[in-house]
Amino acid sequence: MSRNTASPGAECAPTPFRRPVQFLAFGFGSGLSPWAPGTAGTLVAVPLYWLVADWSLPWYSVFVVATALLGIGICGAASRQLNVHDHPGIVWDEFVGYWITLWAIPVDWVWMLAGFVVFRVFDIVKPWPISHLDRKVKGGFGIMVDDILAGVMACGTLHLALRFL
Repeated sequence: MSRNTASPGAECAPTPFRRPVQFLAFGFGSGLSPWAPGTAGTLVAVPLYWLVADWSLPWYSVFVVATALLGIGICGAASRQLNVHDHPGIVWDEFVGYWITLWAIPVDWVWMLAGFVVFRVFDIVKPWPISHLDRKVKGGFGIMVDDILAGVMACGTLHLALRFL
């Protein structure tokens, strides 16, 4: 096992193709995008959603909870390896946030696109309490919680749209 030899507080370069935890945290490499890594990560979450979109709601819910819990560990470990909290390239949290957004939403490209847009808006703008959690909560849970809440708010927005459209 290699040790982080950087001085305390010094950020390490990501090595997602050599470290499995970083590979997952960096969304299979999508977080290395020089332009909008969070959006690139969310784009990679879309075809992964297609793989589970037709699961029953209980199984889809188990999937989302399991990937969120797994994400706390993955993102926390990658953050420690990089010696930086919430590196912009860590996008596993965007995966989970997008999947939460589409919870109990009809499986249709229009809703997938709407979910993508609404989730990205909540994740980028970070209205209260997302912004508060983003600033105050640290570690793997801190990396995940703001995107989880952005996903919940985006999901609520889509359900309101379903109700009134």
